[in-house]
Amino acid sequence: MTTEPDASPRRPTVAIVGGGPAGLMAAQTLLQGGVQVDLYDAMPSVGRKFLLAGKGGLNLSHSEPSEAFVSRYGAAAPQVARWLQGLDAQGVRDWAGSLGIATFVGSSGRIFPAEMKAAPLLRAWLQRLRAAGLRLHMRHHWLGWQPGDAATCLRLRGPQGDLCAQADAVVLALGGASWPQLGSDAAWYPWLAAAGVALAPLRPANCGFDVAWSSYFAQRFAGTPLKNVRLRFDPAQGPGFDRQGEFVITASGVEGSLVYAASALVRDQIERHGSAQISLDLLAGRDLPGLALALARGRGARSLPNHLKDHAGLDGAKAALLRERWSAAELAARLASDPAGLAHEIKHWPLTLLAARPVAEAISTAGGVRLDALDEHGMLRALPGVWCTGEMLDWEAPTGGYLLTACLASGRVAALGLLASQVARCSAGPAASPGQQPQGGG
Repeated sequence: MTTEPDASPRRPTVAIVGGGPAGLMAAQTLLQGGVQVDLYDAMPSVGRKFLLAGKGGLNLSHSEPSEAFVSRYGAAAPQVARWLQGLDAQGVRDWAGSLGIATFVGSSGRIFPAEMKAAPLLRAWLQRLRAAGLRLHMRHHWLGWQPGDAATCLRLRGPQGDLCAQADAVVLALGGASWPQLGSDAAWYPWLAAAGVALAPLRPANCGFDVAWSSYFAQRFAGTPLKNVRLRFDPAQGPGFDRQGEFVITASGVEGSLVYAASALVRDQIERHGSAQISLDLLAGRDLPGLALALARGRGARSLPNHLKDHAGLDGAKAALLRERWSAAELAARLASDPAGLAHEIKHWPLTLLAARPVAEAISTAGGVRLDALDEHGMLRALPGVWCTGEMLDWEAPTGGYLLTACLASGRVAALGLLASQVARCSAGPAASPGQQPQGGG
């Protein structure tokens, strides 16, 4: 009697490198597609940057209309729009709700979890992923590829030494170069470059900028927020920026939400011209004619600082900015001779930004794997069997939920592309279970 061989298809295997939102969403989608998934991350636990970003209140997405939402992605908007067709802002809310996490829309239009924390959502997500069969391998550093090996054979260094993880396909979700202490150190960049993958230079996004403060101003006002100001910027190319908000003085320059919102335009201008000049309305709540009349009132015995404070509402770091440009005598002379002109200056205060802060300090990263380096399934053209997703792709967005939404959506798209490709349709043939092949040396 003969026994028929088992004709049932073998379950495909995928190795994911990187445990941020994009990697975890790719894992969720692949598991739902019946794939065996092993996820490797260099850190002791997954989602480290996600947790840190959520300490002040996790911003999941934004409720603004779709057209405006998509426009936030700049040059990459057409590609990101396709990602968002499958997982948009409402989709993110629905996904969080499926994990038992209620959400709400804040006064700014941003979407937050009801508890304003990232940890409960991450715990619920991981519980679901583990129950679906996700195998997590922490403290596993990816070392690239062994010469001569297929792109789906990864060299890793784990707690027990070096090993080779072989899978049917690989998803790289390694992040950019910002916050390297949390794992996004861009060590992958030279390995992909050497493999012929088309890359754009990594640059800071949502970043601060250097300003040539006086030593007094830097020491006295570092850490001081400038509230209720309006930032205007008219770049040499493209549309301008005009928004009210707040930012923070640092010892080296400026940072904070309002600066981050304009950072892509300012960064590009600095790269082209060596510096960029923004304009600040230091008293965004005061109209120009009213401010001019207030400044024109006689000082009497009142000191100049008290006059500016009492009649213009200008004090602290805002008043000190005037002294960065003029001496006390020059400022007093301007006030006496041309209060209307001084009012105009206060409403259009020029500030020269000299350089973007290093990418390691930035909130996020621009540049990375060019979107045209991916085929129609999202696979790297230069590395068959390898997909890339998340922040290591060449797109950027401002803070406000846009970054996280696109990371989640891109993870889903990469996984769906993998499932649809021939690479994932493995019906026979041996394949080592990821993480099971020890490798000497290295």
